[in-house]
Amino acid sequence: MNGQRLRVLPLGGLGEIGKNMTVVEYDGRIVVVDTGLRFPTTDMLGIDLVLPDFGYLRDRVRDIEAIVITHGHEDHLGALPWLLRELGAAAAPPVYGGRLTIAMARSKLDEHNLREVSLDDLQPGEQLELGPFTLELVHMTHSIPDSCAVVLGTRLGTVLVTGDYKFDQTPVDGPPADVSRLAELGREGVLLLCGDSTNADRPGFSPSEREVGPHLEEVFARAEGRIIVTSFASNIHRVQQVVDAAATLGRKVSLVGRSMRKNVNIGRSLGHIELPEGILVQPQEVEDWPEHKIVVISTGSQGEPLSALRRMAHNDHRLIQLRRGDTVVFSATPIPGNERAVNETVDRLYHIGCDVITPRDAPIHASGHGYVEELKLMLNLVKPRYVLPVHGDHKRLHLHSQLADAVGIDPSAVFRSENGLPLEIDSHGAALGEPEQSGMIFVDGVDIGDPADVALRDRRMLSADGIFIVVATVSEQTGESVAPPEVIFRGVPFIEQADGLAREIREEVEHSLARAAQDGVREIDLLQQELHDDLAAFVYDRLRRRPMVLPVVVEV
Repeated sequence: MNGQRLRVLPLGGLGEIGKNMTVVEYDGRIVVVDTGLRFPTTDMLGIDLVLPDFGYLRDRVRDIEAIVITHGHEDHLGALPWLLRELGAAAAPPVYGGRLTIAMARSKLDEHNLREVSLDDLQPGEQLELGPFTLELVHMTHSIPDSCAVVLGTRLGTVLVTGDYKFDQTPVDGPPADVSRLAELGREGVLLLCGDSTNADRPGFSPSEREVGPHLEEVFARAEGRIIVTSFASNIHRVQQVVDAAATLGRKVSLVGRSMRKNVNIGRSLGHIELPEGILVQPQEVEDWPEHKIVVISTGSQGEPLSALRRMAHNDHRLIQLRRGDTVVFSATPIPGNERAVNETVDRLYHIGCDVITPRDAPIHASGHGYVEELKLMLNLVKPRYVLPVHGDHKRLHLHSQLADAVGIDPSAVFRSENGLPLEIDSHGAALGEPEQSGMIFVDGVDIGDPADVALRDRRMLSADGIFIVVATVSEQTGESVAPPEVIFRGVPFIEQADGLAREIREEVEHSLARAAQDGVREIDLLQQELHDDLAAFVYDRLRRRPMVLPVVVEV
């Protein structure tokens, strides 16, 4: 690659909310910014996580100088263990980020037994040489401590990846975003801004995180029974505010959910969370305390299938049983795409008899992403020559592009891209290049695979129309049926209304085998294929459904 050409390749986060990952390439060398994941949609049956496609990086592993993580949320950090495993942990590049971010990354890699990877926390303002790049982190405010924008300097110019941010003037923890450094970068000249688009559809300024605490306390004061608060496990600021409100009202606190306990422990060790002496109660002790003395902080604000709150809502949690009179507080808003799962959880809670408080009912949540005026402020501070909106679905990318136009950036210098479509910049200008391999990888249990895998298609078919299993026994010499076929069906809708269907299927199996024997078909594979085609057509004709048909032919 030409040394005076900069290439920015989004592998995730464009046209979607989640799995953020951006490859910055210069002089043949690469820095990866963020390695995020997202959670599966309802049609991804049995899938646990969705990752970016690492194929491009796997082929270029020796060219990667570093991986830089902007902050510790799953949609920016969660895919790191899977990426390092794909690249080969022994040859993996070093990983950089803020102090809390690296502590969370270390915890995540330990779970995956990836302990030989180099993890280094970098202080904002500290500069590091990475091959042809200089790396600097700029302190930003978000809904987790140690959030940073990433500045990558090259001979051609500076790339600024904002990460998730808001311009909160009264943050709960630490100073506001480093506006002076952003303005200084603007004066020095920013070649490309890759900007967060999450709230490009929300006018004005986002409310301060500090405003949430008093409102939580008001909600708690009105609750007579137990209080269950759910938020992102990584929203350490919010956990602190819940603890403070509980302490003020004389309530004990119990942490429920593995990721909640783990992140609070990390936050405490780094001084981001302070828990009053004796305030914590173990989940198994919750039932021993008076109802007006307990606050439970739980995972599950997004309706995740295996989360603690979802299990409580379905009376499936082994330690916490919800009941009438409990107050459940959702101190988070649904990520776009998760609305249905959240609504289902809320409905189950009402069915139990809980009082449910959401951000629609009280100002108990503040977004960690800046609204329209903050996005404009970022554009005006850094005055980029080119803009690449990232971190948003196509609607939000479009709106962010319009904001760049509104503050005076030439529309021809604003690029609406998508995953796998690189932006290439040289001394003559910028243009979108040829698409590279991108897409999704699915995690099912501990294995990862291609989404085109037939297993997912089969799961959809099974979930919709069920399965027929037909066992036929044939003569090895003649191919004719020598025993009555056996028919087993599971999950086939309305099967009880199809009188005598099993008997008719057995007859159809006999006819199909007889035709195959007459045609001289002897190979097991061919016999099973003919049985499959004949039975699938027969069952569809009778039921107007397409269950999976699984024929098994046994020779004797």
